Amino acid sequence: MHFDLVIRGGTVVNAHETRSADVGIAGGRIVAVAPGLPAVAAGGRDIDARDHLVMPGGIDSHCHIEQVSSFGILCADDFHSATVSAAFGGTTTVVPFCAQHRDDHIPEVLADYHQRAAEKAVIDYGFHLIVANPDAQTLATDLPAAIDSGVRSFKIFMTYDRMRLHDEQILDVLATARRHGALTLVHAENHGIISWLAGRMVGQGNVAPRYHAVCHTRSSEAEAIQRVIALAEVVDTPILIVHVSTVEGVAAIRAARARGVKVYGETCPQYLFLTAEDIDRGLEGAMFCCSPPPRDAAAQQACWDGLKDGTLAVYSSDHAPYRYDATGKLPKGEKTTFKEMANGVPGLELRLPLLFTYGVGAGRISLNEFVQLTATRHAEIYGLAPQKGSITVGADADIAIWDPNHRVTVDAALLHDNTGYTPYTGRELTGWPVQVLSRGELLIDQTAQPGVIHAARGRGRFIARQRTDALQPADRQIPEMAQLQAWQTPLVI
Repeated sequence: MHFDLVIRGGTVVNAHETRSADVGIAGGRIVAVAPGLPAVAAGGRDIDARDHLVMPGGIDSHCHIEQVSSFGILCADDFHSATVSAAFGGTTTVVPFCAQHRDDHIPEVLADYHQRAAEKAVIDYGFHLIVANPDAQTLATDLPAAIDSGVRSFKIFMTYDRMRLHDEQILDVLATARRHGALTLVHAENHGIISWLAGRMVGQGNVAPRYHAVCHTRSSEAEAIQRVIALAEVVDTPILIVHVSTVEGVAAIRAARARGVKVYGETCPQYLFLTAEDIDRGLEGAMFCCSPPPRDAAAQQACWDGLKDGTLAVYSSDHAPYRYDATGKLPKGEKTTFKEMANGVPGLELRLPLLFTYGVGAGRISLNEFVQLTATRHAEIYGLAPQKGSITVGADADIAIWDPNHRVTVDAALLHDNTGYTPYTGRELTGWPVQVLSRGELLIDQTAQPGVIHAARGRGRFIARQRTDALQPADRQIPEMAQLQAWQTPLVI
């Protein structure tokens, strides 16, 4: 058998299996996984992975790259800096958002993001759509066309003045997703609660970052999750609740899944490793402001429990990079109120090392669960499998080779995004991806050339995603819909 490259002597870790094996690569794909593979062809090379873990490259299915927020603020990262940062953190595929704002037309939005990514991305990528204007053109023509092009997921908001949809609009989007085999991602927070509290806080002169966390209450997340699950039940279509942060939110998803609703959950580093106390640092608390905000130790434990039992199916970064200056977090300098600060924290590069240290290293999750949460389930839910997400014959050779004993003290100067800070400064992490391959190309080799990226701008490819079992309806109707069937009165969804 011909090999361009063989990774030798490592411990290969997939979601359901760990074994000692070599990995043979040819033409950018994995062609063999077995001990004692023969020598590579002339001009090929070996990588010595002894005492290292050989794992699928991470998939980050929730990140904001070169995106203008609803506040009109552009992310600090473009498709080059973000994908370089992702690669250094062991992530080899990203699925960022193409954001439709109220007056935007989806075909133009998609064309714009495709051009930006094609010119700059160094790793492979897909897209989600953010739907802010579900008018007749969007629902009947633009969303179906986007789905046919391989963009099989879109995100809706239940809060933010410029983005939120009302219940009837949400039902319209869910019905379109059901008809065309797409997945709807939901930012679930009750807009009325947040807006009402924020108005009173600002009116009383309470404008520091700490009040952002006060206004985004636990109940605002729990109510919105319960409501959108009820809407999804009416239509009987899968949904995924992004960045779940509360005990109550995890419990609501778990209860819905127990009764057969096809709802998935996601959490992120900030809800496992930060708390509301981090925001209470005066103006510097802006660096920790995101929506929903970090909570407390009980909420952290609930998220860990949700990851462990499958209630929370995936772990993503929600990388939303805004600099701590007038271009991002502080548009009005020291006079910026919490209502004017860009919401979001960086996390693309540290997502995997944080989970490895505090998850695998602390005994909360196994190596197989680490792979499941950071790569395999992303691929399965979002239609990237079997091309991505596992070290199996036929898959793309997207591989991160980890030194489980490599120690790093986190500092923004070590990272490769453009944010200029990290909320995890000073943390001691153990376990780091030291060599990273994308489609068989060695992009990063920290053992030989630390800090160097071997990837041209634009080498990343758009991945058109396929319909998967995760996108199929559950075929579970609520009693009222079953009653319609009994009356032979079909509801056209």
